Amino acid sequence: MRGGIMNTQQRKVIIVGGGIGGLAAALALARQGVRIELLEQAEKIGEIGAGIQLAANAFAALDALGVGDAARNRSVFTDQLKLMDAIDAKEIAVVDVGDAYRARFGNPYAVIHRADIHLSILEAVQDHPLIQFRTATRVERLEQDAQGVTVIDQHGERHTADAVVGCDGVKSAIRHALIGDEPRVTGHVVYRAVVDVENMPADLQVNAPVVWAGPHCHLVHYPLRGGQQYNLVVTFHSRETETWGVREGSKAEVLSYFDGIHPLPHQMLDRPTSWKRWATADRDPVEQWSFGRATILGDAAHPMTQYVAQGACQALEDAVALGAAVAKTGGDFEAAFQLYEQARIPRTARVLFAARDMGRIYHAKGVERLVRNSLWVGRTQTQFYDALQWLHGWRAENCLNPVSWL
Repeated sequence: MRGGIMNTQQRKVIIVGGGIGGLAAALALARQGVRIELLEQAEKIGEIGAGIQLAANAFAALDALGVGDAARNRSVFTDQLKLMDAIDAKEIAVVDVGDAYRARFGNPYAVIHRADIHLSILEAVQDHPLIQFRTATRVERLEQDAQGVTVIDQHGERHTADAVVGCDGVKSAIRHALIGDEPRVTGHVVYRAVVDVENMPADLQVNAPVVWAGPHCHLVHYPLRGGQQYNLVVTFHSRETETWGVREGSKAEVLSYFDGIHPLPHQMLDRPTSWKRWATADRDPVEQWSFGRATILGDAAHPMTQYVAQGACQALEDAVALGAAVAKTGGDFEAAFQLYEQARIPRTARVLFAARDMGRIYHAKGVERLVRNSLWVGRTQTQFYDALQWLHGWRAENCLNPVSWL
Protein backbone atom coordinates (compact mmCIF):
# COMPACT_ATOMS: atom_id res chain seq x y z
CA MET A 1 0.00 0.00 0.00
CA ARG A 2 1.65 3.24 -1.12
CA GLY A 3 1.17 6.39 0.94
CA GLY A 4 0.37 4.51 4.13
CA ILE A 5 2.05 4.04 7.45
CA MET A 6 2.60 0.31 6.81
CA ASN A 7 5.32 1.07 4.26
CA THR A 8 7.34 3.27 6.60
CA GLN A 9 7.23 1.38 9.90
CA GLN A 10 10.66 -0.21 9.45
CA ARG A 11 12.28 2.92 8.02
CA LYS A 12 14.58 5.15 10.03
CA VAL A 13 15.53 8.81 9.53
CA ILE A 14 18.23 10.78 11.31
CA ILE A 15 17.22 14.33 12.20
CA VAL A 16 20.20 16.61 12.81
CA GLY A 17 19.27 19.45 15.14
CA GLY A 18 16.79 19.75 18.00
CA GLY A 19 15.46 23.26 17.44
CA ILE A 20 11.92 24.14 16.41
CA GLY A 21 12.40 22.84 12.86
CA GLY A 22 14.13 19.65 13.94
CA LEU A 23 11.48 18.76 16.52
CA ALA A 24 8.69 19.55 14.05
CA ALA A 25 10.32 17.39 11.36
CA ALA A 26 10.80 14.53 13.82
CA LEU A 27 7.16 14.69 14.83
CA ALA A 28 5.90 14.98 11.24
CA LEU A 29 7.83 11.89 10.15
CA ALA A 30 7.09 9.85 13.29
CA ARG A 31 3.39 10.48 12.68
CA GLN A 32 3.93 8.65 9.39
CA GLY A 33 5.39 5.64 11.21
CA VAL A 34 9.06 6.49 10.59
CA ARG A 35 11.57 5.77 13.37
CA ILE A 36 13.61 8.85 14.28
CA GLU A 37 17.05 9.30 15.77
CA LEU A 38 17.42 12.98 16.66
CA LEU A 39 20.98 14.23 17.15
CA GLU A 40 21.49 17.52 18.98
CA GLN A 41 24.88 19.09 19.64
CA ALA A 42 23.85 20.84 22.88
CA GLU A 43 24.03 19.07 26.24
CA LYS A 44 20.24 19.17 26.49
CA ILE A 45 17.32 19.87 24.20
CA GLY A 46 16.21 23.47 24.61
CA GLU A 47 15.94 26.91 23.03
CA ILE A 48 17.63 30.25 23.52
CA GLY A 49 16.24 33.59 22.46
CA ALA A 50 13.22 35.65 23.29
CA GLY A 51 9.87 36.09 21.58
CA ILE A 52 8.70 35.13 18.10
CA GLN A 53 5.56 35.88 16.15
CA LEU A 54 3.18 33.19 14.91
CA ALA A 55 0.96 34.13 11.99
CA ALA A 56 -2.06 32.10 10.87
CA ASN A 57 0.09 29.88 8.66
CA ALA A 58 2.16 28.80 11.69
CA PHE A 59 -0.98 27.70 13.54
CA ALA A 60 -2.15 25.81 10.46
CA ALA A 61 1.15 23.91 10.56
CA LEU A 62 1.04 23.38 14.32
CA ASP A 63 -2.48 21.98 14.05
CA ALA A 64 -1.33 19.58 11.33
CA LEU A 65 1.40 18.38 13.70
CA GLY A 66 -1.12 17.89 16.52
CA VAL A 67 0.36 20.56 18.81
CA GLY A 68 -1.76 23.59 17.95
CA ASP A 69 -3.67 23.62 21.23
CA ALA A 70 -0.48 23.38 23.30
CA ALA A 71 0.98 26.36 21.44
CA ARG A 72 -2.23 28.36 21.77
CA ASN A 73 -2.25 27.81 25.53
CA ARG A 74 1.18 29.48 25.78
CA SER A 75 0.58 32.29 23.28
CA VAL A 76 -0.55 35.89 23.61
CA PHE A 77 -3.15 36.69 20.95
CA THR A 78 -2.59 40.19 19.65
CA ASP A 79 -5.11 42.76 18.50
CA GLN A 80 -3.08 44.56 15.84
CA LEU A 81 0.19 44.80 13.96
CA LYS A 82 1.50 48.35 14.14
CA LEU A 83 4.17 50.14 12.10
CA MET A 84 5.29 53.47 13.55
CA ASP A 85 7.79 56.11 12.47
CA ALA A 86 10.60 56.11 15.03
CA ILE A 87 11.57 59.71 14.22
CA ASP A 88 8.26 61.50 14.80
CA ALA A 89 6.23 58.70 16.51
CA LYS A 90 3.48 58.92 13.89
CA GLU A 91 1.46 55.91 12.82
CA ILE A 92 2.33 54.47 9.39
CA ALA A 93 0.08 51.41 9.19
CA VAL A 94 -2.11 49.25 11.42
CA VAL A 95 -3.40 45.78 10.58
CA ASP A 96 -6.26 44.31 12.63
CA VAL A 97 -5.38 40.74 13.61
CA GLY A 98 -8.43 40.17 15.77
CA ASP A 99 -11.73 38.61 14.72
CA ALA A 100 -11.61 39.83 11.12
CA TYR A 101 -8.14 38.37 10.63
CA ARG A 102 -9.22 35.02 12.09
CA ALA A 103 -12.28 34.97 9.87
CA ARG A 104 -10.13 35.57 6.79
CA PHE A 105 -7.25 33.18 7.53
CA GLY A 106 -8.87 30.61 9.82
CA ASN A 107 -6.34 31.08 12.62
CA PRO A 108 -5.11 33.77 15.00
CA TYR A 109 -2.01 35.94 15.05
CA ALA A 110 -0.02 35.51 18.24
CA VAL A 111 3.30 36.08 19.95
CA ILE A 112 5.07 33.53 22.11
CA HIS A 113 8.37 33.00 23.87
CA ARG A 114 10.66 30.88 21.72
CA ALA A 115 11.17 28.45 24.59
CA ASP A 116 7.39 28.02 24.89
CA ILE A 117 6.78 27.13 21.25
CA HIS A 118 9.77 24.78 21.40
CA LEU A 119 8.32 23.13 24.52
CA SER A 120 4.90 22.78 22.89
CA ILE A 121 6.45 20.59 20.19
CA LEU A 122 9.00 18.91 22.48
CA GLU A 123 6.26 17.52 24.74
CA ALA A 124 4.70 15.67 21.79
CA VAL A 125 8.10 14.50 20.58
CA GLN A 126 9.05 13.12 23.99
CA ASP A 127 5.77 11.24 24.19
CA HIS A 128 6.22 9.61 20.77
CA PRO A 129 7.56 6.04 20.97
CA LEU A 130 9.29 6.22 17.57
CA ILE A 131 11.57 9.17 18.46
CA GLN A 132 14.90 8.78 20.26
CA PHE A 133 17.28 11.58 21.31
CA ARG A 134 21.04 11.82 21.37
CA THR A 135 22.35 15.05 22.89
CA ALA A 136 25.96 16.32 23.04
CA THR A 137 26.31 14.93 19.50
CA ARG A 138 27.69 17.27 16.86
CA VAL A 139 27.42 15.94 13.33
CA GLU A 140 30.48 16.74 11.24
CA ARG A 141 30.30 14.58 8.11
CA LEU A 142 27.78 12.84 5.88
CA GLU A 143 28.14 9.75 3.70
CA GLN A 144 25.45 8.13 1.61
CA ASP A 145 24.92 5.42 -0.98
CA ALA A 146 21.99 3.62 -2.56
CA GLN A 147 21.23 1.76 0.66
CA GLY A 148 21.18 4.64 3.12
CA VAL A 149 23.08 7.39 4.90
CA THR A 150 25.70 7.62 7.61
CA VAL A 151 26.54 10.70 9.67
CA ILE A 152 29.74 10.90 11.67
CA ASP A 153 29.83 12.88 14.91
CA GLN A 154 32.66 14.69 16.70
CA HIS A 155 33.77 11.47 18.39
CA GLY A 156 33.97 9.56 15.12
CA GLU A 157 30.87 7.55 15.97
CA ARG A 158 28.83 6.54 12.93
CA HIS A 159 25.02 6.81 12.89
CA THR A 160 23.19 5.05 10.05
CA ALA A 161 19.66 5.32 8.71
CA ASP A 162 17.62 5.22 5.54
CA ALA A 163 17.74 9.02 5.19
CA VAL A 164 18.84 12.21 6.93
CA VAL A 165 17.22 15.62 7.38
CA GLY A 166 19.52 18.49 8.32
CA CYS A 167 17.77 20.92 10.66
CA ASP A 168 21.02 22.26 12.04
CA GLY A 169 20.68 25.96 11.34
CA VAL A 170 22.58 28.57 9.40
CA LYS A 171 25.91 26.77 9.87
CA SER A 172 24.43 23.41 8.88
CA ALA A 173 26.93 20.57 8.52
CA ILE A 174 24.43 18.72 6.33
CA ARG A 175 24.01 21.70 4.00
CA HIS A 176 27.79 22.05 3.82
CA ALA A 177 28.06 18.42 2.75
CA LEU A 178 25.29 18.75 0.15
CA ILE A 179 25.82 22.26 -1.25
CA GLY A 180 28.93 23.78 0.30
CA ASP A 181 27.94 27.44 -0.01
CA GLU A 182 28.59 30.12 2.59
CA PRO A 183 26.05 32.22 4.53
CA ARG A 184 25.51 35.82 3.44
CA VAL A 185 26.28 37.98 6.47
CA THR A 186 23.90 40.92 6.25
CA GLY A 187 25.73 43.44 8.43
CA HIS A 188 22.49 43.89 10.37
CA VAL A 189 22.78 43.27 14.09
CA VAL A 190 19.81 42.25 16.25
CA TYR A 191 19.68 42.75 20.01
CA ARG A 192 16.99 40.81 21.89
CA ALA A 193 15.88 41.00 25.50
CA VAL A 194 12.90 40.16 27.71
CA VAL A 195 11.76 42.46 30.52
CA ASP A 196 9.09 41.99 33.17
CA VAL A 197 5.93 44.02 32.71
CA GLU A 198 6.75 46.08 35.81
CA ASN A 199 9.85 47.36 34.02
CA MET A 200 8.09 48.13 30.73
CA PRO A 201 7.07 51.77 30.14
CA ALA A 202 3.31 52.04 30.56
CA ASP A 203 2.86 53.91 27.29
CA LEU A 204 4.51 51.03 25.38
CA GLN A 205 2.37 48.29 26.93
CA VAL A 206 0.35 47.59 23.79
CA ASN A 207 -1.19 44.22 22.88
CA ALA A 208 0.46 44.21 19.48
CA PRO A 209 3.81 43.69 17.84
CA VAL A 210 4.85 47.32 17.36
CA VAL A 211 7.63 48.17 14.91
CA TRP A 212 9.30 51.56 15.21
CA ALA A 213 10.99 52.14 11.85
CA GLY A 214 14.02 54.43 11.80
CA PRO A 215 16.95 55.29 9.54
CA HIS A 216 19.15 52.17 9.28
CA CYS A 217 17.49 50.80 12.42
CA HIS A 218 14.22 49.74 14.00
CA LEU A 219 12.78 48.73 17.36
CA VAL A 220 10.09 46.15 18.18
CA HIS A 221 8.15 45.29 21.32
CA TYR A 222 5.27 42.97 22.18
CA PRO A 223 3.88 41.09 25.21
CA LEU A 224 4.76 37.53 26.21
CA ARG A 225 3.54 34.96 28.74
CA GLY A 226 0.13 36.39 29.43
CA GLY A 227 1.44 39.93 29.35
CA GLN A 228 3.75 39.34 32.31
CA GLN A 229 6.81 40.00 30.15
CA TYR A 230 7.66 42.03 27.06
CA ASN A 231 9.92 41.08 24.22
CA LEU A 232 12.24 43.87 23.09
CA VAL A 233 14.16 43.75 19.81
CA VAL A 234 16.38 46.39 18.26
CA THR A 235 18.11 46.12 14.90
CA PHE A 236 20.74 48.33 13.30
CA HIS A 237 23.23 48.40 10.46
CA SER A 238 26.58 47.66 12.09
CA ARG A 239 29.63 49.87 11.61
CA GLU A 240 31.80 46.77 12.06
CA THR A 241 32.58 43.88 9.75
CA GLU A 242 30.33 41.20 11.20
CA THR A 243 30.57 37.43 11.32
CA TRP A 244 27.48 35.33 11.97
CA GLY A 245 27.02 34.44 15.62
CA VAL A 246 25.49 35.16 19.00
CA ARG A 247 27.13 36.77 22.03
CA GLU A 248 26.37 38.99 24.99
CA GLY A 249 25.45 42.53 24.02
CA SER A 250 26.33 45.98 25.29
CA LYS A 251 23.83 48.68 26.21
CA ALA A 252 26.42 51.28 25.21
CA GLU A 253 26.56 49.85 21.70
CA VAL A 254 22.78 49.86 21.39
CA LEU A 255 22.48 53.47 22.51
CA SER A 256 25.18 54.56 20.08
CA TYR A 257 23.01 53.55 17.12
CA PHE A 258 19.77 55.24 18.14
CA ASP A 259 20.49 58.96 18.28
CA GLY A 260 17.60 60.98 16.87
CA ILE A 261 14.94 58.43 17.77
CA HIS A 262 11.77 59.83 19.34
CA PRO A 263 11.72 59.66 23.16
CA LEU A 264 8.65 57.39 23.15
CA PRO A 265 10.37 54.32 21.63
CA HIS A 266 13.83 55.35 22.84
CA GLN A 267 12.88 54.77 26.47
CA MET A 268 12.71 51.01 25.94
CA LEU A 269 16.47 50.92 25.31
CA ASP A 270 17.17 51.59 29.00
CA ARG A 271 14.98 48.78 30.32
CA PRO A 272 16.88 45.50 29.73
CA THR A 273 19.52 44.49 32.25
CA SER A 274 21.16 42.27 29.64
CA TRP A 275 20.95 41.81 25.86
CA LYS A 276 21.77 38.96 23.50
CA ARG A 277 23.47 40.14 20.30
CA TRP A 278 22.88 38.35 16.98
CA ALA A 279 24.85 39.18 13.85
CA THR A 280 22.38 38.04 11.22
CA ALA A 281 22.83 36.10 8.00
CA ASP A 282 20.71 34.67 5.22
CA ARG A 283 21.51 32.79 2.01
CA ASP A 284 20.63 33.28 -1.61
CA PRO A 285 17.99 30.70 -2.57
CA VAL A 286 19.13 27.56 -4.36
CA GLU A 287 17.31 25.48 -6.98
CA GLN A 288 18.04 22.18 -5.22
CA TRP A 289 18.60 21.25 -1.57
CA SER A 290 17.80 17.52 -1.64
CA PHE A 291 20.42 15.05 -2.87
CA GLY A 292 19.67 11.36 -2.80
CA ARG A 293 18.55 10.38 0.69
CA ALA A 294 19.53 13.70 2.30
CA THR A 295 17.66 16.96 2.57
CA ILE A 296 17.57 20.08 4.74
CA LEU A 297 14.86 22.10 6.47
CA GLY A 298 14.32 25.45 8.19
CA ASP A 299 17.33 27.72 8.59
CA ALA A 300 19.59 25.05 7.13
CA ALA A 301 17.61 25.28 3.89
CA HIS A 302 16.53 28.93 3.74
CA PRO A 303 17.88 31.16 6.51
CA MET A 304 16.18 34.54 6.26
CA THR A 305 16.24 37.87 8.00
CA GLN A 306 13.56 38.62 10.57
CA TYR A 307 11.75 41.42 8.78
CA VAL A 308 8.55 39.50 7.99
CA ALA A 309 8.67 37.40 11.20
CA GLN A 310 8.47 34.12 9.31
CA GLY A 311 11.62 32.13 10.11
CA ALA A 312 10.01 29.70 12.56
CA CYS A 313 6.72 29.74 10.64
CA GLN A 314 8.45 28.55 7.48
CA ALA A 315 10.30 25.80 9.34
CA LEU A 316 6.95 24.54 10.64
CA GLU A 317 5.52 24.58 7.13
CA ASP A 318 8.59 22.68 5.91
CA ALA A 319 8.01 19.94 8.46
CA VAL A 320 4.37 19.48 7.49
CA ALA A 321 5.27 19.33 3.80
CA LEU A 322 8.06 16.84 4.48
CA GLY A 323 5.69 14.55 6.36
CA ALA A 324 3.09 14.82 3.61
CA ALA A 325 5.68 14.01 0.95
CA VAL A 326 6.83 10.89 2.80
CA ALA A 327 3.22 9.79 3.16
CA LYS A 328 2.47 10.38 -0.51
CA THR A 329 5.49 8.38 -1.69
CA GLY A 330 5.02 5.52 0.75
CA GLY A 331 8.41 5.98 2.36
CA ASP A 332 10.45 6.37 -0.82
CA PHE A 333 12.71 9.01 0.66
CA GLU A 334 14.45 10.08 -2.53
CA ALA A 335 11.11 10.66 -4.24
CA ALA A 336 9.68 12.28 -1.11
CA PHE A 337 12.57 14.71 -0.80
CA GLN A 338 12.20 15.78 -4.41
CA LEU A 339 8.47 16.36 -3.91
CA TYR A 340 9.17 18.29 -0.71
CA GLU A 341 11.72 20.65 -2.26
CA GLN A 342 9.56 21.25 -5.34
CA ALA A 343 6.87 22.58 -3.01
CA ARG A 344 9.09 24.46 -0.59
CA ILE A 345 11.88 26.08 -2.61
CA PRO A 346 9.74 28.62 -4.53
CA ARG A 347 7.68 29.56 -1.48
CA THR A 348 10.56 29.99 0.94
CA ALA A 349 12.52 31.94 -1.68
CA ARG A 350 9.64 34.37 -2.01
CA VAL A 351 9.47 34.79 1.77
CA LEU A 352 13.23 35.34 1.91
CA PHE A 353 13.11 38.02 -0.78
CA ALA A 354 10.12 39.65 0.92
CA ALA A 355 12.11 39.82 4.16
CA ARG A 356 15.01 41.54 2.42
CA ASP A 357 12.62 44.06 0.84
CA MET A 358 10.89 44.75 4.14
CA GLY A 359 14.25 45.39 5.79
CA ARG A 360 14.89 48.16 3.30
CA ILE A 361 11.41 49.59 3.93
CA TYR A 362 11.83 49.55 7.71
CA HIS A 363 15.23 51.24 7.55
CA ALA A 364 14.41 53.92 5.01
CA LYS A 365 15.74 57.44 5.50
CA GLY A 366 15.40 60.76 3.70
CA VAL A 367 13.07 60.67 0.70
CA GLU A 368 12.74 56.89 0.95
CA ARG A 369 11.27 57.39 4.43
CA LEU A 370 8.68 59.80 3.03
CA VAL A 371 7.77 57.30 0.33
CA ARG A 372 7.47 54.50 2.90
CA ASN A 373 5.21 56.56 5.12
CA SER A 374 2.82 57.12 2.20
CA LEU A 375 2.63 53.50 1.01
CA TRP A 376 -0.36 52.41 3.08
CA VAL A 377 -2.33 55.63 3.41
CA GLY A 378 -6.02 54.88 2.93
CA ARG A 379 -5.57 51.12 2.70
CA THR A 380 -8.51 49.11 4.06
CA GLN A 381 -8.18 46.06 6.25
CA THR A 382 -9.44 43.91 3.39
CA GLN A 383 -6.65 45.26 1.21
CA PHE A 384 -4.11 44.45 3.90
CA TYR A 385 -5.47 40.90 4.10
CA ASP A 386 -5.39 40.54 0.33
CA ALA A 387 -1.70 41.50 0.39
CA LEU A 388 -1.02 38.93 3.13
CA GLN A 389 -3.02 36.11 1.54
CA TRP A 390 -0.04 34.45 -0.15
CA LEU A 391 1.86 34.33 3.15
CA HIS A 392 -0.65 33.89 5.96
CA GLY A 393 -3.17 31.92 3.90
CA TRP A 394 -1.06 28.74 3.67
CA ARG A 395 -2.99 25.53 4.36
CA ALA A 396 -1.61 22.12 5.32
CA GLU A 397 -3.94 20.29 2.96
CA ASN A 398 -2.33 22.05 0.00
CA CYS A 399 1.23 21.96 1.30
CA LEU A 400 2.64 19.96 -1.63
CA ASN A 401 1.19 22.24 -4.28
CA PRO A 402 4.03 24.61 -5.25
CA VAL A 403 1.64 27.42 -6.20
CA SER A 404 -1.24 26.89 -3.75
CA TRP A 405 -0.16 30.03 -1.90
CA LEU A 406 -0.25 32.33 -4.95
